[in-house]
Order: sequence, then C-alpha cells, then structure tokens
Amino acid sequence: MVARRQLNAHEIDADQVRSQIRAGRWAERTPRVISTTTGPLDPQQWLWLAVLHAGPRSMLANLSAAARHGLAGWERTHVSVLVDDELSFEPVEGIDFFRSRRPFSTLLSPKPGVPSYRLEPAVLLWAGYEATNRAAHAVIAACVQQRLTTPQRMNEWVDQLHPLRRAKPFKRTIGFVEGGAQSGAEIEVERMCRRFGLPLPTRQVRRTDRAGKVRWTDAEWSLPDGTTLVLEVDGGYHLDILQAGDDAKRSRRITTRTRVVVRCTAYELTHESEEVAVDLIALGLPGRVPDNAA
Repeated sequence: MVARRQLNAHEIDADQVRSQIRAGRWAERTPRVISTTTGPLDPQQWLWLAVLHAGPRSMLANLSAAARHGLAGWERTHVSVLVDDELSFEPVEGIDFFRSRRPFSTLLSPKPGVPSYRLEPAVLLWAGYEATNRAAHAVIAACVQQRLTTPQRMNEWVDQLHPLRRAKPFKRTIGFVEGGAQSGAEIEVERMCRRFGLPLPTRQVRRTDRAGKVRWTDAEWSLPDGTTLVLEVDGGYHLDILQAGDDAKRSRRITTRTRVVVRCTAYELTHESEEVAVDLIALGLPGRVPDNAA
C-alpha cells in the first residue's frame, strides 16, 4: 500500500502509475492510494489504506486503535481515523474520518507500523463521546482485565484528557477494577445501603454448597421472616459465557428454601444502584424506596 504522494517523492509520476495499473500489476484503491497487489485487501492493508488516504498526519483512532493494541471482543466493521488537517479529501466507504483539537503528538503511539492513538486515549475518548454508558464502562474495564494497561495509567489519562465527558464515573469504574471484585463490591454495597437506608449486610459469609464446595458470599441480610437474602456481585464488566455459567451455577447451589440469592453486575452496583436497592426492598429488606422508582 502506497500513497501517490509517496510515489511522487520517489519520482514515480502519474503516467508511470497509470501504466502499472493498465498492465494489471497495480490497483488504484482510492484516488490517493495505490496497492502493488491486485487481489482483495487483507485487514492490515485496509488499515494502511485508511491512514494513507487521509494524509501524512493521520492515525487510527477509537476502537480501531484499541484493536491494534490487542483489545479483543470490541471489533468494529468501520475504521476510525483521526486527521490532523482539513477534511478536504474524498470520503471512503467503511472509513470514518474526524478531527480533534487535542494535540496530535500527544495522542500518537510510538508503536511501529500503522500510525495509531495510544491505547488509553483511544478507549477513553471513544467511551466519553461515542459509546453508550454501559459500553463505555465495560471497555475501560476490559482494557485492564485483558492486561493491556493498568488502572494507574488509565487514571493518569483521564486527568490528561481533561475536560473529558464522564471522567468522574470512569474513575469509579477504574477504582472498582483496581481494587478487585471483592473489595470493590464491598465499597459499593455499603455506599448503596447508606444512600437508601438499607441495613448494612454481613459480608464474606462462609457457605458450603450442595456439591460440598466452600463458597464465600458477597453480602447477606437476615430478614424478619427467617429468610436470608444474599446479594452476589459479578465483578467483571465484560463477562464471557463461561464465567457467566459459573456464576449461575454458584447461585443455584447455595440457594435453599430459606436462602434467596440474587445477582447484580458490578456496573449496576456502581452506576444503577437505585435499581438494585428497589429490588432488594421488594424482597423484604427494610429501606427507603426512591420516590421516582418504577
């Protein structure tokens, strides 16, 4: 993949390019980009086409950049490209071009190959301005859980990108992931209880399930009717099928006629605690139902 401007720099003019294309050796992929192969483009060639078409000061952005850094499970069909110039070139189907006022050199990754954002700003800017609220928090957690970055680096970039939409909630999510599911759940359960007047639970109760395996529950309350209400928190923001299956099995095996087990996600507990509180109150836990609760 090569841009016409690069060919010109090597004294290969438009007539020579045209001759190669007519001979079937090269192919014009866009008005600005030529390939020295004529078959279908592979994914790597497609990324090069995107940045070469946009100009010398362009780079992969958002989830396109995150995928190049190794983020799995968040692939998109369109390629996102940041352009550090006027958008004065032809659009290309399947590629989204945009500009940003943020410093180009600060965002550019030193990683060799296709120019791209650094991982952290790529994810945080997409999460702040493009993603739904759930997806925004999930992708941040996924980057840490896939060991592509650290909570410390994520927090540093939240500050460096100021002003950043959703910055404060992002820091709560990063703190939850950094502390681990157990400690994060304890903090958020206590915050929910104080907010809605729920009694504080007993935490990390030792239980033996029907298979004889020792389990430790996240939070338990003893209700006046003799029932025990158990809240289990799914720590991952981006659970896979196997993990979800393990969690469901765990809940079934510690449920009895006098022990009710309910689950919520880390996201719900951190960002939608009102809904969790309403459900717990409906199951018999004393507390204040919010006025606007459905």
